Amino acid sequence: MARTPIWKSIAATLSGEISGGLYMPGDKLPTEAQLATRFGVNRHTVRHALSHLVDQGIVHTRRGAGAFVAQSPTDYPIGKRVRFHQNVAAAGRIPAKEVLSVETRLPSSTEREALDIEAGALVHVYEGLSLADGQPIALFRSVFPAARFPEMPRALQSSASVTDALRTGGVADYTRTSTRLTAKAATATQALHLRIAEGAPILRSLGVNVDGEGRPVEYGRSWFAGDRVTLTLDQE
Repeated sequence: MARTPIWKSIAATLSGEISGGLYMPGDKLPTEAQLATRFGVNRHTVRHALSHLVDQGIVHTRRGAGAFVAQSPTDYPIGKRVRFHQNVAAAGRIPAKEVLSVETRLPSSTEREALDIEAGALVHVYEGLSLADGQPIALFRSVFPAARFPEMPRALQSSASVTDALRTGGVADYTRTSTRLTAKAATATQALHLRIAEGAPILRSLGVNVDGEGRPVEYGRSWFAGDRVTLTLDQE
């Protein structure tokens, strides 16, 4: 009778302890060295077991930080009014955003067309991470017409909130006119930011938001970690 590989036995033990509540979603697992000592194996064997749990979506690893129990996916409605903080809070999670960069530059042809601005007009570009309970769930890039929102870069650096920043230009409310979803594989850079494996499944969302008069105010792209978010269609 064939013997069960040690790494499989370790993975099964850890999986059972997680499902039994010994480790809760978001908890950090013992280090590779600690697990190696516990099971009497080398760190390579432990790493193999953890890699299997990552493939199963049971844990996720952060470079330099260790292995953590995966959270259950966050429900995220996609509809006329997409508000990150409201969506994540409604799912019972703590929302946060991390600003990666804010710059003003010439737009690409796609950005210029989406925002319906003239050739040569500048745009503000906001890139960042959306987090739920401290775990990255999406990488995003939002593009705005610079002439209409001259104070936006300062507002974004201050609050990280698109809704607050749009108010600096007199936009009290805005709605989504279109959303396009496409399945992708995470690039190395996206994987680093989202703390997932390169090539892991992600969902790319393209959307345009308009003000009350139907004028485009934001062209947004988001890349959602596939195993951390359940996108739902809001029929509002």
